[in-house]
Amino acid sequence: MGFAAKLGCIALLAALPVAAVGASAPVEVTEGAMISGVVTDSKTKVRLKDATVVLQCTCLAAARETKTDAGGLYTFRDLPPGTYTLQVLIGQAAASKVFTLLDGARFRANVSVDPHNEFRRVVRVKSAPAKQNTSVGREVNMEEFRNIPAGNSGSRDFTAVVESSPTATASLHGVREQSEPSNREGYSHVAENDFLDVGDRPLSTFAADVDTASYANVRRFIAGGSLPPPDAVRIEELVNYFTYSYDPPPRDRPIAANWEVAECPWATGHVLARIGLQTRPIAAAKVPPRNLVFLIDVSGSMNEPDKLPLLQRSMMLLVDQLRDEDSVAIVVYAGASGIALRPTSGRKKEEIRRAIAELEPGGSTNGAEGIRDAYALARKSFARRGINRVILATDGDFNVGTTSDGELTRLIEQERKSGVFLSVLGFGQGNMQDAKMELLADKGNGNYAYIDTLHEARKVLVDQAGATLVTVAKDVKLQVEFNPQHIASYRLIGYENRKLADQDFDDDTKDAGEMGAGHSVTALYEIVPVGTKSRARKHAKLRYQSERRTTVPASDDEWMTIKVRSKPADGNKSRLQEVVMRGKPSAFAGASEDFRFAAAVAQYGMLLRKSPHAGTASFAEVLRTAKAARGADEGGLRGAFVELVRATVRGEHDELRSPR
Repeated sequence: MGFAAKLGCIALLAALPVAAVGASAPVEVTEGAMISGVVTDSKTKVRLKDATVVLQCTCLAAARETKTDAGGLYTFRDLPPGTYTLQVLIGQAAASKVFTLLDGARFRANVSVDPHNEFRRVVRVKSAPAKQNTSVGREVNMEEFRNIPAGNSGSRDFTAVVESSPTATASLHGVREQSEPSNREGYSHVAENDFLDVGDRPLSTFAADVDTASYANVRRFIAGGSLPPPDAVRIEELVNYFTYSYDPPPRDRPIAANWEVAECPWATGHVLARIGLQTRPIAAAKVPPRNLVFLIDVSGSMNEPDKLPLLQRSMMLLVDQLRDEDSVAIVVYAGASGIALRPTSGRKKEEIRRAIAELEPGGSTNGAEGIRDAYALARKSFARRGINRVILATDGDFNVGTTSDGELTRLIEQERKSGVFLSVLGFGQGNMQDAKMELLADKGNGNYAYIDTLHEARKVLVDQAGATLVTVAKDVKLQVEFNPQHIASYRLIGYENRKLADQDFDDDTKDAGEMGAGHSVTALYEIVPVGTKSRARKHAKLRYQSERRTTVPASDDEWMTIKVRSKPADGNKSRLQEVVMRGKPSAFAGASEDFRFAAAVAQYGMLLRKSPHAGTASFAEVLRTAKAARGADEGGLRGAFVELVRATVRGEHDELRSPR
């Protein structure tokens, strides 16, 4: 269906504001974990109706059981976090798999079975005493198989194993196979920053434009039982997912530059420097009028529980926060694009909810046409001195119309001149075009977030709406000059796709990052002090130039000078700020909780990437440091990170040890 907003196709109840796609009754908004999938015939690929799906966990009072519907779909909702066993039974075929769900996760597990073959079902029973390492196998009937416990039961630990006849082909495609990215997911290659010699490269320049999509996407992989591909791990986005206590700027400046330096925990003799940029927060009552145009992908690829249905529930959270002076419009796109809701005042919440609930998926994806229509609508309802933003919500699958990165980039760059910025919300798996979505948000002067749970939707659209929607500084650039008297070499951790040429720092025509109200940006540098063996590669000696001579300030205790350049949200002339980092580094144990926690997150990212710079970093050390540096942890994000690290090691122990 090209444009799906038909009246009367979904019943809307005020108490249950969001409807299931293709259903006749609304679905409640829940914040527990959810697992869903499709059961298909492994040979014919036909979706199988009435297959029995059993879900077991020690965290449940009793096993849950359901049947697949006419489309072969099963769903379990509102699940607590825990380790689950999923069993699929049809005819004489069966499959079983153990996996871990994190709090609020949305997980997809598709199952492919051959219902026509007969299988031998074998249970290997391992004795509880640690000294006994033998196992025995015996055939069990279907009823016994269905009652295999998910975890420990008395003194025995049961592990279900399905053994087929030579011609049988039952398998469970989901807990690992489906959580791995398919070949339709796209990530830009990230070649990690290497150490640079200060004598050769005294300046480090990059755009202070940080999204948070990578962290939520990494969490999606871990919740699904697999490691993310290395290029999906952008360390700066992991670090910047969390908030830190930075000093706010004085009234006459838009941004404050904070810094801290201490011993590097993963490299003896090295130093870790943390730079934190901070803008002033804005009170909810002072948030300017919002002119928001949601550009929603309703193509066929969005017909998954963790895509359009989750998007609908996410939008409902924002609707509850709308004020009378705010305006919301909805443009949808699939094979063609159309207007599902014209600009509507925030006072008409029921009308907005109805439009959201009536969205249905269908068709291929003509994203470029939708982008043009959304910008045109945003310009038509432009709010002077307000927030004017297009919010693109998609799984990233652009396969019709203008699809090349170059054409889309030129389109976005042209449209942003109108003062309408673009943010991107990514959903689901399988079609994730991460590189393209990041590019669009970057060129559209907006932010890119990945929504994997309703918790994340609340964080992005409600809790941090000021930082993500109210731009207070644009084209924010950061340049660091290192003192060769104290620093031999350095490495910027992350920001590989945000680097700028040194001469671009003073060029106001060069686009950079945006910062919202109450927004912070954190950057980490690993530093090799003078006197410690440098890891930077030396350039060949020059025939026509000699080495640079140091100046008088170089002999002082200054380690580096931090320069920040930014423009006001409604201006085109930048302003320069400078701050000097000086003094001796502290011991790592004596650094602030924020510093130590950020270092733990950076180590986690390096381990996931299997970085050559990880040094002595280990998951055990990440866990120990993060737990000790949780602090007050308002909102519980740091505690959730600790659980994520535990799940990483618990679910991927063998893979973490094996070379990729």
